[in-house]
Amino acid sequence: MRIAVFSDTHNRYPPTLPERLSGADEIWHLGDVCSPGTLAEFELLGPPLRVVAGNCDDHPWPLTLDLEREGWRFHLEHIPPARSPKGAQFVLHGHTHVPRDETDPLGVRWLNPGCITRPNQGAPASFAWLTVERGRAPQWQLVRV
Repeated sequence: MRIAVFSDTHNRYPPTLPERLSGADEIWHLGDVCSPGTLAEFELLGPPLRVVAGNCDDHPWPLTLDLEREGWRFHLEHIPPARSPKGAQFVLHGHTHVPRDETDPLGVRWLNPGCITRPNQGAPASFAWLTVERGRAPQWQLVRV
């Protein structure tokens, strides 16, 4: 399963992004969409689109999503929580506009695809591919835009 992950569109995104996400089995947006219409092109791609609300969103998306894919447990939240939620093996978040791939002392992997429109701290605009297969560790590939 190949999942496209991005965050912090803030009402805009590079015009080539929808085409680059074609072929995804799912698309996960980690918040700060700002306007639901921003997601129209991604919805037309066909795969399920999962969205969590960010601090700049007033649409009633959920604040968190807990998903299981191919036996792996993922927690999605815009602002990174202070600690990993119980049972999560992976915490995916946005908000900081800086890519992240770290494993904490409890073995939980923290992932952030960075920001698609307004990167921070010298980071490039980016999104990520998450490849999930049963019995194999998920693979995270950051893609510069």
